[in-house]
Amino acid sequence: MKHNTHSEPPLKKAAALVIAILVCQLAGVIGSVFTVPNIEPWYESLAKPWFRPPNWLFFPVWTALYTLMGISLYLVYSSGESAHKAPALQAFVIQIILNVIWSFAFFGLKSPLYGFVVIALLWGAIVLMLVRFYKVSRIAALLQIPYLLWVSFAAVLNYLVLVMN
Repeated sequence: MKHNTHSEPPLKKAAALVIAILVCQLAGVIGSVFTVPNIEPWYESLAKPWFRPPNWLFFPVWTALYTLMGISLYLVYSSGESAHKAPALQAFVIQIILNVIWSFAFFGLKSPLYGFVVIALLWGAIVLMLVRFYKVSRIAALLQIPYLLWVSFAAVLNYLVLVMN
């Protein structure tokens, strides 16, 4: 039996979308448990490249990225039956776990080295997710491009913090 989102009641579809977004936002909340207490004084005491964004910018950017992740997750999850759906969802789970682990490694452990190792793995997991999402929903994959670009930029920052300190 083919799953068709068009036959579902609009309220059920809206609830599924909201839940998908909240799941992604929860990853941000968990990550912030490690991040926020370690910005002052630890992170602020580190040497950083001149092009590092101001701290206030990270919250709105991550909120937007987690929202896009949630929309993408909803699109893949609610798509019809496909042999590509389960691998796409597995790739999503891997990258969201690595996303949280990065906050723990970099801020929680106060380790730019561990953070860099994790962000390199995260970058690869995002690419894998993009490829797998594309096989299910091109829109879901395209919505993840800002996330890949931001994590690429964050990886450069992480590497430079590692080298400079």
